[in-house]
Amino acid sequence: MPPEFKREKNWKLLYLRSEKLARAKQLGIEYPRVPEAQLVQEVKSLRSPNQINVLFVCSRNQWRSLTAEQVWRRHPAIAVRSGGTSPNAKHPVSAADIEWAQVIFVMEEKHKSRLLAAYRRMLENKVIHVLDIPDEYKFMDAELVEILRQSVGEALGIQ
Repeated sequence: MPPEFKREKNWKLLYLRSEKLARAKQLGIEYPRVPEAQLVQEVKSLRSPNQINVLFVCSRNQWRSLTAEQVWRRHPAIAVRSGGTSPNAKHPVSAADIEWAQVIFVMEEKHKSRLLAAYRRMLENKVIHVLDIPDEYKFMDAELVEILRQSVGEALGIQ
């Protein structure tokens, strides 16, 4: 399908949505029926209040931090994210990530320095652990997985 038809279809959908919003406003009803604030609250309630928000950081968010996220993502005691300090990272660390995190694990001292350079004020009350894991492992390398399980588990007091 040519791209101009696809764009036309998107404009059509946007127009229909704006019509629905205008009509709902005119009738004094809320559209969509479930308010966004309620949806956000429901998502927050699904997460255990005792979970710790953990952010894993390396340079490009390609091997080490992404592996750490995969290793710990299903653990019930923590919620995890990962990011990179490089602008070319798969997911560059953002202010929202820093704000969300309660504990931050960086792979090397240089990652901590880069975070402090970019987000010093936001990091004042955050716990940052340097894992000292060199950039010599591939994604889900068995040795890397074992190091992450042991060091992160020890630091957080979980297994």
